[in-house]
Amino acid sequence: MPPPAPGVARSAAVNQENVAVNGNRSSSAEIADVLRERIQAGDLKAGDRLPTQAELVEEFGVDRGTVRQALRILQSQHLLTNVSKGSPPRVAEVQAEPQRSRAARVVLISYLKEAFRSPEVRIDAISFTAETLMWALGEMCTAVARGEVHPKSVEVRCLLPGPDVVLPYPDPVDRPELRGEVHRKLKAQIEEQQKVIDFYLSSVMRDRGIETKLAFRSLAFVPSVKQYVLNGTLALQGNYQVARRSYEDLPGEEAFEVFDVSGFKSMLFEFRRDRGGQDAEIVQDTKECFDALWESNAPRHTLS
Repeated sequence: MPPPAPGVARSAAVNQENVAVNGNRSSSAEIADVLRERIQAGDLKAGDRLPTQAELVEEFGVDRGTVRQALRILQSQHLLTNVSKGSPPRVAEVQAEPQRSRAARVVLISYLKEAFRSPEVRIDAISFTAETLMWALGEMCTAVARGEVHPKSVEVRCLLPGPDVVLPYPDPVDRPELRGEVHRKLKAQIEEQQKVIDFYLSSVMRDRGIETKLAFRSLAFVPSVKQYVLNGTLALQGNYQVARRSYEDLPGEEAFEVFDVSGFKSMLFEFRRDRGGQDAEIVQDTKECFDALWESNAPRHTLS
């Protein structure tokens, strides 16, 4: 089980001085901080059940979606299991490194570890949501806290669908009247993902003396392909795959089926500039297309 990042732990300590024990915490990242500290301190041991989502909502004074996002952050760090099973999640047992797959989440983390060996890290991303990037950067913050990597600077630019864009997914199969509510919830989750990424970079990397810059800009469309350009030398891209799944995130509604895309499960294919030939051309073309979208077609929407 990885130790808590020093910057994250320090941030949580400061927050605890400013609020009561059950004080309001609006950020899922801050809630994840508190729960992580309880696990690391042994207040919650391997196999223990966490409080229910309703109990956490009452304790932290936030909505259920914020609590659910905090639990997913801890699950991504292998601290919790059974987060989406309908019952309170459990503290994870100490496990060996999970077997790698070609899923986008795992692949992106492996390539970010490579990119973070450079003194100056540059990450350009185009995606439907910021979820995969959020988890991958969380892993890199842990690596920074452990001293495994220590770049001098990290710059992240991310293009996401704008707040006024009509989303095609998730699309309720038999409940079209819920489409608007489902899409409003997803847009709120995308905003929260951006806040979590900002929290990771500001509270952890800057604590280690790493200069960070983070910016989001809005697309006027929904991309069907996710793309990353790392340090201007490596391009990753993969198609979003549409599939049916159960949707359980609307309060007061029973689970229902939706057509949706999963960024976690999509494949990512690599193209390297140093291979020359078609690979180099694809890297250059992807980079130029991103830059063109960034400068001309994307209104500014920046966190830094």
